[in-house]
Amino acid sequence: MMRCFVAVADHGSFAAAARKLGLSTSALTRHVAGLEDDLSAQLMRRTTRAVSLTDEGSRFLDRARGLLADFDEAKTALEGNEKDLTGRLVVTAPITFGRIHVAPLLARFARLHPRLEVDLQVSDRFESLVEDGIDVAFRIGHLSDSTDIAVKVGAVRRVLVGAPQYLAGAPELRQPNDLFAHRLIGFRAMTPAGQWGFFPKAGPVTIRPSVAFSTNSADIAIAHACGAGGVTLALSYQVFSQLQSGGLVRQLADCEPPPMPVSFVTSGNRRMPARLRLLLDMIRRSADWDFALEPGKE
Repeated sequence: MMRCFVAVADHGSFAAAARKLGLSTSALTRHVAGLEDDLSAQLMRRTTRAVSLTDEGSRFLDRARGLLADFDEAKTALEGNEKDLTGRLVVTAPITFGRIHVAPLLARFARLHPRLEVDLQVSDRFESLVEDGIDVAFRIGHLSDSTDIAVKVGAVRRVLVGAPQYLAGAPELRQPNDLFAHRLIGFRAMTPAGQWGFFPKAGPVTIRPSVAFSTNSADIAIAHACGAGGVTLALSYQVFSQLQSGGLVRQLADCEPPPMPVSFVTSGNRRMPARLRLLLDMIRRSADWDFALEPGKE
């Protein structure tokens, strides 16, 4: 009955859900009605044209998905084949980190488990795991206390970088105030309210310099820096390959803040299901996500 309810919610139609499950529409309707009777709650509103969830149905849907996923995984484990995972895996990650690192790893995971439906959602805002139906979120930064389960899987550092061609003709950078004599590329998520923060040994320093070029895209800011457009603040994973190749050079390394963790975050409301455990195992085995760099070295 629960699987019938989820199918109707997913397809928005009793007829479409019935075709998916190989049932008659009347049989599917009876199953959903039986579930509502068992729960003593109306889960769906039916009209001749559409089906919609009630408030109770919306709240129950996430729990139903989780219960079905647990059942499917328990069944798979009993059959002795954890590689044959089924169900849906919803993952969210920051936009650039998701594109560079999470997407390739999830593609490998999906190839290993072809019956698993994988949905990667990239966003630089923190979505709610429960309210947005997310199984795992990759977070960068220190997390507030919550009931969620967080496992550190890497580290990043905020760095100031510029291209050698630009730096060769610009004043030397020895302290944060020297930035006032430079062309600056502002990535707004990294410099809120136009504030550029640094952490020299003497204590934190915040400056508000003029910015020659500003964007809400890390990729655009980094590309402009690579093209000798000026210096910009970025996270070390975003410019790791350019730093290794010499396309960008780290500046004011002794004024960087401490590194931040990259975390694998799941809801603490229930045990970690097999699909998440296996994904975490793959990260630990094959992903090198330590981008903290050596402190204080350029």
